[in-house]
Amino acid sequence: MDEAVPTRTTRSRSRLRGGLVTVATVLALLAAMGLTVLGLGSADNAVASFDASSWLWSAARSELARVNGVTARVDTRTQVAGARRHPMQVVQTDRVLVLRDLHTGQISTLDLATLQITATTPTTPGLGVSVALHEDAAFVVDAVQGVVRQLDPRSLAPVGEPVRYPPGITGGAFDGTGRLWIAVPAEGTVSAISPAVLPSAGAEGPQVSPKQVETHDVAEPSHELVMSALDDGVAVLDRTAGALVTVVAGAVRRTALAETLTGPGTMPARTSGPAVPVTVVGQRQVHTITDGGEVLSFPVPGEGDRLSPAVAWAGRFYCADEAAGVVYAFDSAGQLVDTIRGRWRGPLELEVRENHLFINAPDASTARVVNDRHEVREVDKYANDVLGGDPPAVEPPPPPPPPKKKQQVSKPGAPRGVTAAAGDAQARVSWRPAAANGAEIIRYVVEGAGQRLEVGANQRSVEVKELTNGETYKFSVHAANAKGAGPARTSNPVTPTAEVPDAPTSVTAEARPDGTVVVSWPEANGQGNRIARYAVTATSAGTNAPAGEATGTELVIKAGELEYGTQYAFTVVSVNDKGAASEASPVSNTVVPFTVPGEPLELQASTVADQPGTVAVQWSPATANGRPVTGYVVDVGGRRSEVTDTRTTVGGLGNGQNVTVRVRAVNEAGEGPEATTTARTVAPPRVTVTGSSATATQATVTFTVDAGGGKATCTLSRSGQPAKSGSCSSITMTGLTPGTSYTFTVTATNAAGSGTATRAQQTDALYGIATCNNGPDGDQRTYCDRDRDGRNGNEIFSVPRQDNDRQVGWAKPGTRLKAYCKVRGTNIDSWIYNNNKQSTWWVRVEYNGRNYIPWAWLNLEGGDNINVLPTC
Repeated sequence: MDEAVPTRTTRSRSRLRGGLVTVATVLALLAAMGLTVLGLGSADNAVASFDASSWLWSAARSELARVNGVTARVDTRTQVAGARRHPMQVVQTDRVLVLRDLHTGQISTLDLATLQITATTPTTPGLGVSVALHEDAAFVVDAVQGVVRQLDPRSLAPVGEPVRYPPGITGGAFDGTGRLWIAVPAEGTVSAISPAVLPSAGAEGPQVSPKQVETHDVAEPSHELVMSALDDGVAVLDRTAGALVTVVAGAVRRTALAETLTGPGTMPARTSGPAVPVTVVGQRQVHTITDGGEVLSFPVPGEGDRLSPAVAWAGRFYCADEAAGVVYAFDSAGQLVDTIRGRWRGPLELEVRENHLFINAPDASTARVVNDRHEVREVDKYANDVLGGDPPAVEPPPPPPPPKKKQQVSKPGAPRGVTAAAGDAQARVSWRPAAANGAEIIRYVVEGAGQRLEVGANQRSVEVKELTNGETYKFSVHAANAKGAGPARTSNPVTPTAEVPDAPTSVTAEARPDGTVVVSWPEANGQGNRIARYAVTATSAGTNAPAGEATGTELVIKAGELEYGTQYAFTVVSVNDKGAASEASPVSNTVVPFTVPGEPLELQASTVADQPGTVAVQWSPATANGRPVTGYVVDVGGRRSEVTDTRTTVGGLGNGQNVTVRVRAVNEAGEGPEATTTARTVAPPRVTVTGSSATATQATVTFTVDAGGGKATCTLSRSGQPAKSGSCSSITMTGLTPGTSYTFTVTATNAAGSGTATRAQQTDALYGIATCNNGPDGDQRTYCDRDRDGRNGNEIFSVPRQDNDRQVGWAKPGTRLKAYCKVRGTNIDSWIYNNNKQSTWWVRVEYNGRNYIPWAWLNLEGGDNINVLPTC
């Protein structure tokens, strides 16, 4: 249902004192920034601003890749020193690219025509400062302090005076017409800023400042607001009231969504097209609202609450599930039409730019590009065909998401610590969070003095005005989530009075390495009454919430109560012994809570197979907890080393040693908790012989090898002879002497050494038949019957030649002789008496000892193959 909302021009607003942010300009050369360009030469870079290109960040490589949306190819890679695994905000136009490192806070500008860093400037690290860029206008939005400052994107020099808002603003995105939109939850407004025109080089005279050109009421003060810039205007989601307010070309339209939204919704920073998608992450629902106020709702498949806000593109809606590593595409009717999968882990960034949708996973090597026909192409961000490129390491597949725990969902609990402090005709009510009980809190409701006020879930304090001094009031507070309203808790009684103390004149905050934040202030003037306590409020981007109370002039906020890595500033209210409270103090400086890093994740340690006494260790980055992780301390078996990568190899350990591996992350606060695992270095192999077999001239030994975690090579050897290599399961040795006993040694060798085992095996005996067959004629018919003077068949000698003096006997034809080996001797021709067999080979046989018979007269059993016999 739509309601007409009046449009207002720029109005005056109250200003909070203090909190001035100064952006210092620090010019830097490429070498100072440590940038290395991998890709096109300078001549090519002059035309680097072609359409359909976008720069994508790779945190694991600390580099940017320029992707051509048409070809889905990388043409240039630019490395950024000192930013490995840092989250990076990247904003860009056709000529300028601006980076903000969330870990260090440094802003850098890169000229796309020269691929040179032209300037850097510091900001407070962490979440709370963002950069917006449109054509030649750049803005730094300090959401915590409420300061919006224009910069010259070429030099990062400030342009004119900043625009100031109450602390805790949100948004900071350009619409399609070049207006920068800011949401102000403290006032319930949204404001547009028109950039100042940049002065030309060398121009003299007063500098023009950016200006607020329009302001609109979009919600009650202290409602929780989420903003998305449109093609010509802005959409503001009032989470507290459940409504979407659009401001388009000066016209304001409100669409009630209280009955539609089942939890807090979120939107992308920029939305193109006629429909605005609102994603309820906890319920995995997307609600699209057209410019006519029509609402369409559809579910997102899967489980879990790690959805990114759905992005509108070319008539479809794309929603990333970071836990599953997929992007779901829905048509205008809410039907699932595509599922884009990748080897992704960690955050997924979706940006519509240059008529393409770019899907980037900063922690992975690949991205996707979707054109206006919804064709999806894969991008290799580590492309090796780029000048200076290098092949990427093989990435392990992302681990499956943990199984979702079934959680009971019910109405929220009662808020904790509800307190009230009286002011002049008003009272300030604050409280600690209520238990959400499985469904995100949508709003808090404050009731009392005949009033009912709704406050954003991230505000948790409200000023109740129009009270009567001297009258006593109590206030109740309850939370509401998708299941309904929870129980209320009542504040202390308060009596408004004109006799209020002064606020502290200044507030200072300090983040300490133990995770605490110390907020201090000078003693306030009680104006005749004693100051009983001080109430401290923490402000971050879009959020104001009580941080605690103190009776003195210092409050130590416990570790973990504020989110590490998020920027906070603080205000203090004085409360006197009558219960009367001052106005809020000036806002403090901004701090980022931090502590030691978390435990390294997914620690694995493995044996290095080809190196003795060595293990390989790898892990996933630890949670930084507010300060960049500068390195890791690795302890393996008492050997300690420091590394900056998330993998290392540690040597110098004993072979076959079981070691405990401990890894700690290090940041400014010190070493974090350790992750532990165990590993074993490669051990010398162990050989177990399982059997053996033999023929007359070869033997086979079978065995098993425990390689000790290494890569083993194996040999079989016998005394006095070279070893034979083979598989590590069986090896056959040939060239053996028949009927001989051997002792074989199996040796397995790896990086740690060798292991051996022995096996005794006898070869089978080989026999031959002394052969001499009588011929058909004359003396031939009795030639082989007996030994005779002169030469005869089957004669046996002690040497391999027919030497009468060395003859040891004669074998009767048919005699079976045991053969051992062969040796070359005189040539013998058996002629007709043994099928004309002729050879210089002689065979050593068992006959009156070991003596020789010509092979011409000995037919070996099994085929008469002389080659099976070894050489003597």
